[in-house]
Amino acid sequence: MKKTICFLIVIMTLTSCANKQQNNDPIPKHDEFTIQSKKVGEKRTINVWTPPMYAESTDSIPVLYMPDGGLKEDFPHIANTLAKLIKNKSIPPMMLVGIENTERRRDLTPFTMVEKDKEVAPIIGGADKFRDFITDELMPEINKRYRTTNQKGIIGESLAGLFVMETFFKKTETFDFYIAFDPSIWWNNHELERDGAKYLQNFTTKNTKVWFAGSGAEDISQFTTKLAKTFDSKAPSNITWTYSDEPNEKHSTIFRAT
Repeated sequence: MKKTICFLIVIMTLTSCANKQQNNDPIPKHDEFTIQSKKVGEKRTINVWTPPMYAESTDSIPVLYMPDGGLKEDFPHIANTLAKLIKNKSIPPMMLVGIENTERRRDLTPFTMVEKDKEVAPIIGGADKFRDFITDELMPEINKRYRTTNQKGIIGESLAGLFVMETFFKKTETFDFYIAFDPSIWWNNHELERDGAKYLQNFTTKNTKVWFAGSGAEDISQFTTKLAKTFDSKAPSNITWTYSDEPNEKHSTIFRAT
């Protein structure tokens, strides 16, 4: 477990910012398939990278799930980073499952009562359906196609970070590790931050780890820092958490900087 958390922190150090900058990362050898999803009502493209040792053994390995996981998004960079770290024996072997975007802002946003939030995209509020797609359709398919352990994590930035944090608070059992960069918890009048204490007081007994970071972006940092204080006073002992306060970083640089 400790090795897995270490590897995830390294990933966070080296990840590129989804949909904000394009990197010329070579596309690694990987599997690609589609799922006709009933939950989101469309066909979704899935990219899966496995480390070399996977083909050379019969071992099962943990899974890291990633929104923004298309070939023109963050998938190549993260997969290549994993490959180097595993080769150097800096981290344990792990599989990467990237979910390519179709309607990103629809899938990653929950319900909101704030009219200004509704200007983000023509269609929003699809996070519940997207999460159901991951848990009810994608995870069983991955477990059927690959040798997986029960250990699962998720990583995301900005609206994907909002999705990560909402899942952590409201659907805790979904993952073992949660990593969110500059999560957009201003959403719905910063509901997750306002109700953070309530969620933590009613938290499951499952041992869970969460790492989140905030840049100098004022619309984000004011809420991530408040949320960190809530964790400090209200988080139960079965949550291992870390907040990385990065006031000198921008929303577009925090992925690499932290």
